[in-house]
Amino acid sequence: MRFNPSFITRQPSSTISTLEACIQFRALISSLKVAWRKDLKLDQAIQNDKRWRLCARVVKEVLNEPGQVIALRYLEKRRERLRLPIKVQTFLSWNPGLFETYMDRIRPKSDLVPFIRPSNRLKEFLEEEKRIYSENEPLVVSKLCKLLMMSKHRVLSADKLVEVKREFGFPNDFLVNLIPKYPDYFKLVGAPGEGKTYIQLVSWNSDYAKSVIEQRADEESRLTGIRIRPYFNWKLPPGFCIKKEMREWVRDWLEMPYISPYEDVSHLQPSSREMEKRNVGVFHELLSLSIYRRVPVPSLGKFCEDYRFSNAFSSVFTRHSGLFYMSLKGGIETAMLREAYKGDELIDRDPLLQIKDKFVELLNEGYRERAEEMKLKTAA
Repeated sequence: MRFNPSFITRQPSSTISTLEACIQFRALISSLKVAWRKDLKLDQAIQNDKRWRLCARVVKEVLNEPGQVIALRYLEKRRERLRLPIKVQTFLSWNPGLFETYMDRIRPKSDLVPFIRPSNRLKEFLEEEKRIYSENEPLVVSKLCKLLMMSKHRVLSADKLVEVKREFGFPNDFLVNLIPKYPDYFKLVGAPGEGKTYIQLVSWNSDYAKSVIEQRADEESRLTGIRIRPYFNWKLPPGFCIKKEMREWVRDWLEMPYISPYEDVSHLQPSSREMEKRNVGVFHELLSLSIYRRVPVPSLGKFCEDYRFSNAFSSVFTRHSGLFYMSLKGGIETAMLREAYKGDELIDRDPLLQIKDKFVELLNEGYRERAEEMKLKTAA
């Protein structure tokens, strides 16, 4: 008999109860295993960012210091926390253009020791970063609204959002400077500094209540003149395969109506296949809102209660391997949206990626200068 979990919902109510259906669905879906397989190209996408992210961590560390200066030896003591595999002095020589080194005293009358501070070029980049954030502020506002609109009670912990600000492209000062600018959208409630501060959605914006999936269907409908229903672009990469039983399950599951991540799903049973469809939609939307179309799984796990995910939510990324890939690169599980990548390159680039591009330009300029200096020394 062909496996098809949809038979559960076609039984008369007198034959099977909702609770029994949920139990059967959970048992059936848990029996369908999809082996994790490495995707070298998507892993490479993460590897490509390794060097500039390391530099960004060091820059952030210095910028967070009073006066944006720090003694070289103090920064050296933080190498382990920064995951810096080389000495700070070596890092500085390999990445010229980021900082200036100068001599100063840690205390009055103490000996002069090396300090570092942002270079003029880094200061110029920081000004450029502000400009890019300013130009894309409506995008940042829409992302924040969408995150709140998908949540169970239209409210999220400020601390959790601060932890994922890099993934979604929120500026460092968004709590202080962005939230108060939009009182029609956001309200900061709770006790600041005590881990009990929340951002609450003030008003529902119907313009934001359309997922990427729904927008794509609308665009296809407009171009073809035929009404296209929202659907997932489920496609395994070359060389990947799943068992026949799982292929049939996926086919039937894909035929189910799409459930928008912005719909109220309080009436759905947690273990129902409808909730599975909805949860996949939420993950798809969250990854689509992220800058790199990928988010560390532990970061997503912080929002289990807010978005109604189960504690075993990460199995979704392997079960629906035609939509997602879970990379283990760097010892961190990272959920990635397959359709967003061609090889190891992003297809649809977030406008906020300009910031990363400008930072990489700054680094490359320093690398070129260092190469020229090494060439001159070799020639001499």
